[in-house]
Amino acid sequence: MSDAALWRELGQQLRVDSIRASATTNSGHPTSSMSAADLMAVLLAEYLRYDFGAPENPGNDHLVFSKGHASPLLYALYKAAGAITDDELLSFRLFGSRLEGHPTPVLPWVDVATGSLGQGLPYAVGIALAGKRLDRLPYRVWCLCGDSEMAEGSMWEAFDHASFERLDNLTAVIDVNRLGQRGETMHGWDLDVYAERARAFGWHAITIDGHDVEAIDRAYAEAVETTGRPSVIVARTLKGKGVAAVEDQEGSHGKALDEAEAAVEELGGVRNIRVDVARPPSAVEQHRFEPGPLELPRYDAGSEVATRKAYGDALTAVGRAYGEVVALDGEVSNSTYAEIFAKALPERYFEMYIAEQQMLAAAVGMQVRGWKPFASTFAAFLTRAYDFIRMAAISRANISLCGSHAGVSIGEDGPSQMGLEDLAALRAVHGSTVLYPCDANQTAALVAEIVDTDGIVYLRTTRAATPVIYEPYDRHFEVGGSRVVRSSDHDDVALVAAGITLHEALKAAGVLADEGIAARVIDLYSVKPVDVETLHAAAEATGGRIVTVEDHWPEGGLGEAVLSALAASERPSQVVKLAVSDMPTSGKPAELLAAAGIDARHIADAARALVAAPVEA
Repeated sequence: MSDAALWRELGQQLRVDSIRASATTNSGHPTSSMSAADLMAVLLAEYLRYDFGAPENPGNDHLVFSKGHASPLLYALYKAAGAITDDELLSFRLFGSRLEGHPTPVLPWVDVATGSLGQGLPYAVGIALAGKRLDRLPYRVWCLCGDSEMAEGSMWEAFDHASFERLDNLTAVIDVNRLGQRGETMHGWDLDVYAERARAFGWHAITIDGHDVEAIDRAYAEAVETTGRPSVIVARTLKGKGVAAVEDQEGSHGKALDEAEAAVEELGGVRNIRVDVARPPSAVEQHRFEPGPLELPRYDAGSEVATRKAYGDALTAVGRAYGEVVALDGEVSNSTYAEIFAKALPERYFEMYIAEQQMLAAAVGMQVRGWKPFASTFAAFLTRAYDFIRMAAISRANISLCGSHAGVSIGEDGPSQMGLEDLAALRAVHGSTVLYPCDANQTAALVAEIVDTDGIVYLRTTRAATPVIYEPYDRHFEVGGSRVVRSSDHDDVALVAAGITLHEALKAAGVLADEGIAARVIDLYSVKPVDVETLHAAAEATGGRIVTVEDHWPEGGLGEAVLSALAASERPSQVVKLAVSDMPTSGKPAELLAAAGIDARHIADAARALVAAPVEA
């Protein structure tokens, strides 16, 4: 059998197996899989370099399905490569199966979870960046894209950045099958629209018939030979290719075929072609950066230092100590102070410009290769990339995020720059850690703590310089902890705060003490996970009188974390939540804290009222 004949037969097998897999639960996207079958058949048989028996091999290529709904095709590829059995293929979408509706890293050959469209190519850019600048290995990154997702802005962030970084180890394949979920896509089969846009971004673009296996072969060869820029193959295909009932027919998206057995027969029946996928060179080693001693910055108690500045100092310190730490920033490094890392360790710093979605995706891509990324921008701007954060959790990714300029305390810039929903958003992410330090020494200790913390870690920093209240030798700030920074044996009320409002709570406690009211002050720097034990102890000691105060909207932040922690308490508590309730404006930080009702005066007022209120029986 000639190579071309093998490729055609393999393409038919991939279509058949996509149909059979989807028939198991009568769900899935077989028609979207069938359009790209020939493209992936040639890739698997001729160009992919991958050891399926050793997915951790640093020389392996990476295959990302940006059109994650074509998962039946991906799983059919795994079967053809001998990675899974036919029995497992037919477990697609069953409860307990590794073959989920959209790919996730539950499978060892899947790098990132996809399915939310517009994300796979940005991830691929991150992996390719790691290959070029960090791993320094010759592996290639292949990314199958759908034509519908080309309407997503994140795809063009990826096109822009890949060209800027000259990622000639990256090849995107756009499966232009014309039909989206509800009808024709924006540009139908106009391949030139896609190709011209890609060329405008600096890519090498090739247009082909996506069912002509010889043309596919030539296109891959051309992409591999192209240097100095990424390549994109724009392929005209037919959705549902090979089965008359669904081929190029609207209304067939996301549906198993009604007559699956007849469709299989129409495609020539079940095949069992096994592809001996070429393996990468065996002698390659991932580049490593030399580690050194950990010497965290030290700040004198009583001085004033912004926690964002401490973040930059501490990030640089852990970067010197851990060779796998890398930093990314969204063109605000002189505000987040990631610029300190950039100047000290330029080989491991990545400027992502004003492209927060690509920044998050690049971080996820880099951690695929074992790097430990820290990505920073203004807290408000992380919301633009929230879907990438959500999907990063599904990818089981380990990334650290820093959001600076949080809350009304940033001052005159006004509400467009004020992160006021970030605590709620990041608390809602599965398995996340949310930290909000109040001073520079605490910030430095937490940056060191989260280097080895799994999952999505969020560190919230403050724009303004704040008093250093912890001694430089005080480094014990664990995830899930808190600090009681003021207490007595007869506390009347507990003030629970973090970050900027911790300092306001301490001022309020001083005023209250002069009036004979003893206030316990808790620095709840770990907003998730929260220190339930310390909060319960405070409720018990104060008769359940608790005031929470945060530079954040009332919904989902520190106050609600406290309420959740106290919900299981045997004794009910009286919790007063102080938070930003009205839309802020520009102004001085002190003016804005007062206007929001979260400064020392308002905290003291709330505590007085709570202490004066009769205790319910």
